[in-house]
Amino acid sequence: MQPLNIGLTDTQRQGVIDLLNCDLADTYLLLVKTKKHHWDVVGPQFMTLHKLWQEHYEALTINVDVIAERIRTLGGYPVGTMEGFLKICSLREHAGKVPTATGMVSQLLNDHEEIVRNLRNHIDQCAEKFKDNGTADFLTGLMEQHEQIAWMLRSFIEGEALAPDGAKLEPKKDAVGV
Repeated sequence: MQPLNIGLTDTQRQGVIDLLNCDLADTYLLLVKTKKHHWDVVGPQFMTLHKLWQEHYEALTINVDVIAERIRTLGGYPVGTMEGFLKICSLREHAGKVPTATGMVSQLLNDHEEIVRNLRNHIDQCAEKFKDNGTADFLTGLMEQHEQIAWMLRSFIEGEALAPDGAKLEPKKDAVGV
């Protein structure tokens, strides 16, 4: 095998590969969760969320591939099994539970925000600890995508408590005044 000569030591490259494999695992699990919610959503927001999540899982599918290819570019091998992903990912499954549509949005929002926090940390490590500004830039692009999706999901949830004119609705009080 031809050794890599790209200005990073083996230790630097392996450090970055390990971070990227964690990002790959999180992205893959989020892809699975998004697809599951796409299948299971019901209610008045069905069509809106069904279409939105199709857009999201299509983007996540592309990201899975580009993260894996970045790992290969650095001379590593991507984790490629669900068992391997579940061992290293920071996200958690919610197996056996089918939440409401708003609950689904909330779960995915939390996952995208967790990925954003992880990516910020990985960007710093890639640039500062491992001196790999190329991967730091690559991860910045991924982080910006997750930030935008999180904003969309957060806006959906915030809209649940708004009147059609955008005014905030006060929670209804029951007969006891609670």
